[in-house]
Amino acid sequence: MKFKLSLILLFAATVMFAQKSPRKQSSGEVAGVKVEVDYGAPSVRGRVIFGDLVKFDKVWRAGANENTTMSFSKDVKINGKALPAGKYGFFIIPHKSGDWELIFSKKNDSWGSNGYSEDNDQLRVKVAPQSNDNSVEMMKFDVTESGIHFAWDKTSWVISIK
Repeated sequence: MKFKLSLILLFAATVMFAQKSPRKQSSGEVAGVKVEVDYGAPSVRGRVIFGDLVKFDKVWRAGANENTTMSFSKDVKINGKALPAGKYGFFIIPHKSGDWELIFSKKNDSWGSNGYSEDNDQLRVKVAPQSNDNSVEMMKFDVTESGIHFAWDKTSWVISIK
């Protein structure tokens, strides 16, 4: 009886305290470089994402809670621009129209966008967001042979790595 009660209490605590935006990781190898992405994965949950929850023309931490980080085991070219090997804080400036700005920050231990400073930018690149018919409920980054793929809600884009 005590064992069953313990299991029930453990299950209830797990459900009650489950993170709404769990930490996720994506890793893989791109052109001989080990790539790792660590991020908090928020869900749409019926909300308007880009333009409301995530403001246009403002720096966003590219996830939930502590900021997203990207690590590269060797020097790479991101969308054709040089980025030294290392671990970076990753931020995005989404725009209502046109390309979005992707920011790789030398400061990789901030809580969200609060610790962001342009002085710490290692690299900024632009990416063209794609509008999709199908919605992706939980934000995700996937490391593939061609680069890093981002998808959330009805928006996606790809970071080319060479």
